[in-house]
Amino acid sequence: MRKINISKKTLRWLTVPGLVVVVNSASYAEIYLTIEQAKQVIFPDETLTNISFVLTDAQCKEILKKSGISVRRKEVKAWRTSQGDYLIVDEVLGKHEYITYAVGINYDGGVRQIEIMDYRETYGYQIKNKDWRDQFVGKKSNDPFKLNQDIKNISGATLSCRHVADGVKRVLALYELVLSKQQN
Repeated sequence: MRKINISKKTLRWLTVPGLVVVVNSASYAEIYLTIEQAKQVIFPDETLTNISFVLTDAQCKEILKKSGISVRRKEVKAWRTSQGDYLIVDEVLGKHEYITYAVGINYDGGVRQIEIMDYRETYGYQIKNKDWRDQFVGKKSNDPFKLNQDIKNISGATLSCRHVADGVKRVLALYELVLSKQQN
């Protein structure tokens, strides 16, 4: 094996770009809403009760079968209103980083509203725009969620659009298969 000698000066110059990239990508993280703020935006003047829980393996399989989207985290952050509406906070992977979002679900299983809470990607932040988010309002678990057909794509944010749409579809399946059964 051949040994390569690198001077300390060269090594120092090679590590600087790596530091710049780390600092650069971290500087694009945007927190738009806390959980408390998301609750107020989606369900103003409502009292929400925390009902967070952990999915079973069987529930994860049912959700996958219903939505076509696998469950990445079994821990569900959820709140319920006195009228039987729900707020679920979830995360999906964008291109490289996680996107945290909240989905308000009406008693009938339709999307009330979605809010982007935390966006860590360097591109594609346009998914936080109201016009893009509003296309989910009223959608239910049986509705199609095809990108460029049912859900508009945003150029430069294709993976963020696709993954948030997939996440909302999975959350709606979770509502139908787990939460709606708790209402009776």
